[in-house]
Amino acid sequence: MPLDAGEDLGHVTMRVDAFLDRVRPLLDKGDVAVVAHGHLSRILTARRLGLHASAARQFGHPRPGTINTLGYEHELPVLLGWNVA
Repeated sequence: MPLDAGEDLGHVTMRVDAFLDRVRPLLDKGDVAVVAHGHLSRILTARRLGLHASAARQFGHPRPGTINTLGYEHELPVLLGWNVA
């Protein structure tokens, strides 16, 4: 499934997974802020929750200027807030 600039979902998934691998150690030290465009935010959220990247389409498209918050409950990654103004 081609995305922007011909990049397919597999390539985007590899990029997002590599990014998450770099971010995870930082979470031990505190919160981490990430700025990304809507489509990438959805894929990043799906992968952070342990879902296949194609599950990203189940999240509503983030509106500009809103905040999405990921966290943990009982050591399980969860979505705490989506499209919060």
